Amino acid sequence: MTFQPEPGDDFYARALDRIRKIMLVLGIAGLITAWTFFGWRIGIGFALGGAVAYLNFHWLTKIVAGISELTSGSGTATSRRVVHRFVLRYVLMAVIAFVILAVSRESLYGLFAGLFLPAAAILCEAAYETYKVISG
Repeated sequence: MTFQPEPGDDFYARALDRIRKIMLVLGIAGLITAWTFFGWRIGIGFALGGAVAYLNFHWLTKIVAGISELTSGSGTATSRRVVHRFVLRYVLMAVIAFVILAVSRESLYGLFAGLFLPAAAILCEAAYETYKVISG
């Protein structure tokens, strides 16, 4: 027997909320691990990387929604606002990486690890959805 969501079920619609929660849990666990085993510099780098990754993920969902509104012609999103958000994501990451590199090279390792937080959360969500389908 396989898992089939009901037509009114919003199992897949809640995926973004689950990913955000998983990111928070993984971020806290990663911060504790980084601080404990690798020191405060890498811990702070991880915290900054995780915060940037979380903000980046949030903005990316807004950008995708904005592009969707632009292509459908319904909504208040302007192309200029969507492009500014897209560019601002990368400017923010570059500025934080530069500041961390200037202060401490060790923290840069933590920053890069923290930036992978969305990928880890999406992988966990994919595993959860696979489990739900297999277990029925």
